[in-house]
Amino acid sequence: MNFILIFQLLLISFFPVEKLPVGQIITPEGVILIALDARTPKHRDSFIELADAGYWDSLTFNRVIPNFVAQGGCPDTPAGFTDPEYLLDPEFHPELKHVYGAVGAGRDDNPGKRSARCQFYIVQNPQGLARLDGDYTVFGHVIKGMEIVDKIVSVKRDASNEPEIPLTLKVSIIYLSQEEIAGLK
Repeated sequence: MNFILIFQLLLISFFPVEKLPVGQIITPEGVILIALDARTPKHRDSFIELADAGYWDSLTFNRVIPNFVAQGGCPDTPAGFTDPEYLLDPEFHPELKHVYGAVGAGRDDNPGKRSARCQFYIVQNPQGLARLDGDYTVFGHVIKGMEIVDKIVSVKRDASNEPEIPLTLKVSIIYLSQEEIAGLK
């Protein structure tokens, strides 16, 4: 073995590389990777829990609007919105804005601005959606696959902005180092 390899192995054993949770969404159009933000721990942990449980794997992107959002995860049942187990208190942060690629939690018009943990959306408007800041929790950002989101919002859809051909979801969590994440950009 050469000296550099031995040195690298020693560094790894004494200073393990921290791996961060990343949401992976597999769609018929391709793969989207989402960095989950540590400043929104309840939303991040909820997303991880639902992904690990396979919650979204039978659901779709059910609302797609060009220059607005691609929204997914609606179970089309009232329980997702009225059951306290499926509602999260807002986690607003001034640094987390509705910019292109931001990932936020959907909600109904409840006065507490509580999120429906079962729904998420990806901002597809290149100028962002500042009007949503402070009203909806942003808990992540797309780090790879915005071209896929752009394709998703461009599909044929009905009058309620639901894709005519279902865009299925397979959501899981993968773990990447900061270096691996930086290499995606």
